[in-house]
Amino acid sequence: MPEIGHIPPGCGSFGRLQRCSSSAYRCGYAFVVAPCIRDKTASNANWRYSEMSSIIEVEGLSKKFGDLIAVDDISFAVQAGEIFAFLGPNGAGKSTTIKMLTTLLDPTSGKIILNGKNPAVDADAVRHSFGIVFQDPSLDDELTAYENMEIHGVLYGVPKETRRARIPELLKFVELWSRKDDLVKEFSGGMKRRLEIARGLLHHPKVLFLDEPTIGLDPQTRNHMWNYIQNLNKTEGITVFFTTHYMEEADRVAGRIAVMDHGKIVASGTSAELKAKTNTDNLEDAFLALTGKTIRDEDASPLDRMRMRRRHWGGGR
Repeated sequence: MPEIGHIPPGCGSFGRLQRCSSSAYRCGYAFVVAPCIRDKTASNANWRYSEMSSIIEVEGLSKKFGDLIAVDDISFAVQAGEIFAFLGPNGAGKSTTIKMLTTLLDPTSGKIILNGKNPAVDADAVRHSFGIVFQDPSLDDELTAYENMEIHGVLYGVPKETRRARIPELLKFVELWSRKDDLVKEFSGGMKRRLEIARGLLHHPKVLFLDEPTIGLDPQTRNHMWNYIQNLNKTEGITVFFTTHYMEEADRVAGRIAVMDHGKIVASGTSAELKAKTNTDNLEDAFLALTGKTIRDEDASPLDRMRMRRRHWGGGR
């Protein structure tokens, strides 16, 4: 089940399941919301973005691990207020790219600008600007929904008065106010996801990274989650950068799509443009036309590799 966490600015430990140097609680990543440009002339009052308002700019980005080139000289931009899908098969380099965008990995070469800041120069300022949902858990199951919200606010330095006003507002928004005093371990997967959304919105960041956020959720819960996210995009101008293996999600939700394979971006554009380019009728067929039909092996996560090493050396169950 993917969970949302937070990287508190100034924290000395940026890896998942590590402990914050200034807190008894482990670090995760932060959810993000940002102002955008409202088109006052639009009849539907939706947020808009322009080519002059890139909130993410990537130029010539590469990452090597020894002889392995995980990300190979990619360039792209994401506009403020945009919902942007970043697609690719297993092992394409998507997660490595996201880790570089979110300061968890240093690039081998290339340039990143996020909300006007360079992570290589001012990583702390960049962490103030984004949030991310990974697949590893970060909610504390032994705390209540309200306590999870409170801890997040304290870690981010949200003033007490603001927390007291915003926590009820957000829990009501995700329809969890009536369960605020219940332990998170009693929640369903969908309820945990809604709590993560609320918690991440507490400190008003600007970009939301979602790495396969709906994996393992049933269709009803997936639909509910995307309705929340689309509503946030429209009402608060949140910029959303997401990966998914559900092509219908990208087709329905994303304004633009980039397809990555073997470390390179092989195509980008709207869903309609990708279908036209590949002469296909749906996004899944377009994706297969661009990346091939060969089954890719799924890479083990760092946590899985750590567990494997412990078993090898007899250090754990």
